[in-house]
Amino acid sequence: MGGLCKVAPACPPGKCADWIGIGWCAQHEPCPYSTSPFPRQSLIKNRDPIFLLIFSPGKGSDTAMCPPGQINSYIVDADGRGDVEDKSSWCWAGQIMACPSEEIDKYLYAMRLSDETLIDIMTRFKKEMKNGLSRDFNPTATVKMLPTFVRSIPDGSEKGDFIALDLGGSSFRILRVQVNHEQNQNVHMESEIYDTPENIVHGSGSQLFDHVAECLGDFMEKKKIKDKKLPVGFTFSFPCRQSKIDEGILITWTKKFKASGVEGMDVVKLLNKAIKKRGDYDANIVAVVNDTVGTMMTCGYDDQQCEVGLIIGTGTNACYMEELRHIDLVEGDEGRMCINTEWGAFGDDGSLEDIRTEFDREIDRGSLNPGKQLFEKMVSGMYLGELVRLILVKMAKESLLFEGRITPELLTRGKLKTSDVSAIEKNKEGLHNAKEILTRLGVEPSDDDCISVQHVCTIVSFRSANLVAATLGAILNRLRDNKGTPRLRTTVGVDGSLYKTHPQYARRFHKTLRRLVPDSDVRFLLSESGSGKGAAMVTAVAYRLAEQHRQIEETLAHFRLTKDMLLEVKKRMRTEMDMGLRKQTHEKAVVKMLPSFVRSTPDGTEHGDFLALDLGGTNFRVLLVKIRSGKKRTVEMHNKIYAIPIEIMQGTGEELFDHIVSCISDFLDYMGIKGPKMPLGFTFSFPCKQTSLDAGILITWTKGFKATDCVGNDVATLLREAIKRREEFDLDVVAVVNDTVGTMMTCAYEEPTCEVGLIVGTGSNACYMEEMKNVEMLEGNDGRMCINMEWGAFGDNGCLDDIRTIYDRLVDEYSLNAGKQRFEKMISGMYLGEIVRNILIDFTKKGFLFRGQISETLKTRGIFQTKYLSQIESDRLALLQVRAILQQLGLNSTCDDSILVKTVCGVVSKRAAQLCGAGMAAVVDKIRENRGLDHLNVTVGVDGTLYKLHPHFSRIMYQTVKELSPKCNVSFLLSEDGSGKGAALITAVGVRLREETSS
Repeated sequence: MGGLCKVAPACPPGKCADWIGIGWCAQHEPCPYSTSPFPRQSLIKNRDPIFLLIFSPGKGSDTAMCPPGQINSYIVDADGRGDVEDKSSWCWAGQIMACPSEEIDKYLYAMRLSDETLIDIMTRFKKEMKNGLSRDFNPTATVKMLPTFVRSIPDGSEKGDFIALDLGGSSFRILRVQVNHEQNQNVHMESEIYDTPENIVHGSGSQLFDHVAECLGDFMEKKKIKDKKLPVGFTFSFPCRQSKIDEGILITWTKKFKASGVEGMDVVKLLNKAIKKRGDYDANIVAVVNDTVGTMMTCGYDDQQCEVGLIIGTGTNACYMEELRHIDLVEGDEGRMCINTEWGAFGDDGSLEDIRTEFDREIDRGSLNPGKQLFEKMVSGMYLGELVRLILVKMAKESLLFEGRITPELLTRGKLKTSDVSAIEKNKEGLHNAKEILTRLGVEPSDDDCISVQHVCTIVSFRSANLVAATLGAILNRLRDNKGTPRLRTTVGVDGSLYKTHPQYARRFHKTLRRLVPDSDVRFLLSESGSGKGAAMVTAVAYRLAEQHRQIEETLAHFRLTKDMLLEVKKRMRTEMDMGLRKQTHEKAVVKMLPSFVRSTPDGTEHGDFLALDLGGTNFRVLLVKIRSGKKRTVEMHNKIYAIPIEIMQGTGEELFDHIVSCISDFLDYMGIKGPKMPLGFTFSFPCKQTSLDAGILITWTKGFKATDCVGNDVATLLREAIKRREEFDLDVVAVVNDTVGTMMTCAYEEPTCEVGLIVGTGSNACYMEEMKNVEMLEGNDGRMCINMEWGAFGDNGCLDDIRTIYDRLVDEYSLNAGKQRFEKMISGMYLGEIVRNILIDFTKKGFLFRGQISETLKTRGIFQTKYLSQIESDRLALLQVRAILQQLGLNSTCDDSILVKTVCGVVSKRAAQLCGAGMAAVVDKIRENRGLDHLNVTVGVDGTLYKLHPHFSRIMYQTVKELSPKCNVSFLLSEDGSGKGAALITAVGVRLREETSS
């Protein structure tokens, strides 16, 4: 800043004690001698009379300086905001000099950007990012937003021996990076620096890559590793298009590189070709990465919150972890991928023309790539020194500097470097450095000239910091929006000579960023090892992920069933069905094929009021079902749900049935129908051997029930006895119905072709209409009867052991009924979550999940309920929401964790749906064969939470049945009213048949 009162003595002595403003005297009147264009509110307060202030950076800040001893001041920062943090060394001990004139300020004013302008630039850049990510707009977008195929940052478990090549400037580095995660993430690095001469940089592509291959051979020779085929990570600091991690097709050269025949080619192939041509060593190039990505990965090894990489050096660029669902150019929508923004080209479409100056345009005209990388030319270290030189030349031509002297040195491009700008802006020796540098250029500067040049440098470098803060701010806002969080906490990995060596740059940049994105807490982590280590880290991560992927796939392969395996399951199910139906083999059969004594589906003449009781889980329902026949058939239902506490589920049988009757009593009072003896259908969802429609002997408890004195007894009798004990009401128990049979009857009332029932919920079972001639346990060959398969016990004889996994065995071992209901434990909602939980524990132990930490939550049996599996697998759910669900379960997951959890859930539920489909294929094919049909049309009535709520189960099951039973056209009809309505319908059919028999 400049333009204070040039002739302050004109103000009467003693009158300037209170305020001397930029362009204002003590009396707050406009100063006739003012040359400042800056606003009145920028003031400098001093307790003592000051006749003249001069400007020069103070210690740690860009401050206005006063004569020696005048320290008690409010000093205005060079950005005009007066929020200086460091108040030491405000005074400059030199001589009092004149300030820069109005003409000088005029040149600098266009480079000063207000916060409003910076926020507008943020908005423009955010739009450019969106265009670059879009399939439709990417071809014309200037900010290319290139997918890097780097999907994960280091997690600390990386290990191995790697080579890294770092090519991007006048020299390049080759490193050997040895990573040992067991020794506190110990990384040992050895490196060599090799020159890339100008004739090679501007020569042919084959020359360039031959040179790189030669240097790599020399490095391997020196390190005595020529006989090893070590994985190589290649940091290639130029815009590349990638379709995989070990490919990089050069879009355009930048940073003075112009090797011919490389643009549009895969640099990995070119390097491999050069290595092969030598023939004296071999190398496995695993990954090609941009230097910015390398910086992020280097810092990500030390701080796993690092998800942004930033380079502010010779060139400038940024990368960050983007949600895959937003990257149109890459298949898939789960997880994240690092996006190389290539933001140097921001403005190439003219979107920054309003803030570019004549000096920016002159720089561009004289560059190797006119019209390209316009943002980079305004901010990067390659151009700042040249920008300052062009400004000084023009000012000298107009006699505003150096008394109009222009020397050949000052006119020579590249004579003023960015390192000179940094030296001139140093706190204490800045003006001294300015004098030396300007003298070297032959201009014989005055002290005024030095102050003016320092001011030019400040404005040019400050503009750079402000512009980079604006574009980074746009990235941070996008990250925050992606995460759906009100406040972002993240780490930015930074590298680059301008950021590292300029004395004021980092502080100014951080300060502007804090103002532009106040809702982000950003930690800046300096990359000490450069992007070469990052290339090794990308390679290490790729190796880790490949090894993890191999082990994960090895584990999950046991859950993936081929068509042949499913056909074998279908065949075995059919064998077990036949065994259950035959008198000779029924006793030893595991699939019991129990007659239900339901001989027909509803015919539409059913009429009356019926009670239904639906018992099959931790809740049960009591229903009043009013069935009306005639032209308009209607079913009106009223119901109430009651809980069964676990102590009653696992207490005595008498306690259980007394509780049930108590709830029936409450319902009758609630409905006001306690009085007449009503017919009741009892849906009892446990394996029962029925001797008649109204009698069912419990074979075994399932689904967590353990009530004593029930197994081997008739449940209808137990219910009647409990009603009698209560002595309040009487009921006519007409039918004991399995819930699966009830489901079939409910759907058959709506759809006459429904002859199969299926439940896939807490438990699983199926029933179907079998020919009486095949039911050897009962007399008579005429007609059909619904068979309750009790297929949950399929495999209890070991016939499924070849497809059961160690996780199935673990779930079975710790269940209440070990060794029983093995098929059910592979397909039903009660157990799928447990299978998932056991896989997750195993993967966590191996370090694939949750950073290897097994939480108490993960050790808790039963935390993965069916509803969570269904939610996690929902296509509509972004990974962010999956993470939220896992967080609800007390599992703090990363993005990668969430992907793996979702994969595990998907594999387990798909197997369940396929096994269910194989069982159903056996059923429908049996019905077709029973009837001697070439083709069967049949409907399956379905109920159960897993089938209803899971986003993919029904589709996969349907496809499996279609594939395994091509001669059957199977429709699935969802039971909306549950098996309670079915029990009432069976009761109604039973009452109708009873009345028909008696009449």
